[in-house]
Amino acid sequence: MLLYPQIDPVALSIGPLKIHWYGLMYLIGFALAWGLGRVRAKQSNGRWQPVQVDDLIFYSALGVIIGGRLGYVLFYQTTSLWQDPSFLFRIWQGGMSFHGGLIAGILALLWYAKRLQRPLLELTDFIAPLIPLGLAFGRIGNFINGELWGRVSDVPWAMIFPLAGDFPRHPSQLYEAVFEGLILFIIIWLYSSKPRALGRVSGLFLFGYGVFRFGIEFFREPDIQLGLLGVFSMGQWLSLPLILAGIWLLCRKGQ
Repeated sequence: MLLYPQIDPVALSIGPLKIHWYGLMYLIGFALAWGLGRVRAKQSNGRWQPVQVDDLIFYSALGVIIGGRLGYVLFYQTTSLWQDPSFLFRIWQGGMSFHGGLIAGILALLWYAKRLQRPLLELTDFIAPLIPLGLAFGRIGNFINGELWGRVSDVPWAMIFPLAGDFPRHPSQLYEAVFEGLILFIIIWLYSSKPRALGRVSGLFLFGYGVFRFGIEFFREPDIQLGLLGVFSMGQWLSLPLILAGIWLLCRKGQ
């Protein structure tokens, strides 16, 4: 068993202002996406201009933050919202839904695609390789907050999370950071380094994330207010449509 490294969730305090590690992780993720987007723009033979990358990241980030929080509250914490509506705005306490952020992010990209007069899939193919590292840092933020822990386990690297009782558990946040973040990034970045049919890169991202998330959910403790919904957790049910959509994009006749 490993000791959980209790880290103060507040990275820096300046008077009444508190900067939380969770927020910093998202900031790092968006900064990395912007930097990687600039790299991809240089490799696009003029198809993408730096200012377009800036706008793309801005609108996507806005959608992810708004949709991620709304999705978390609606999918996982509906009761808390009814009891205290201000819960919706307490992002610093943690609680963002990838699936909610994905839906809102796609809507933001759809709007921007119409402005650019380009197919939506061209934008999603461009941005898909930029997402996984942001997901990795988000999961590290979950780990620092000591939230979204794993199921009880006796593996040598299990940890006792202060808010989860006295039993050692899988550090499932770190599993997700590695598989949904680092490994998925490597796979998609290498795959997208060569020209692909429209929608293929997006399809690989959806399929890869869905499969990794679905699998890791077996090690993650189901949300206490929901438990298992039949045989699967909420995260697994939400991942199934991503897997199917990814397969469809990978198999359809592309340009």
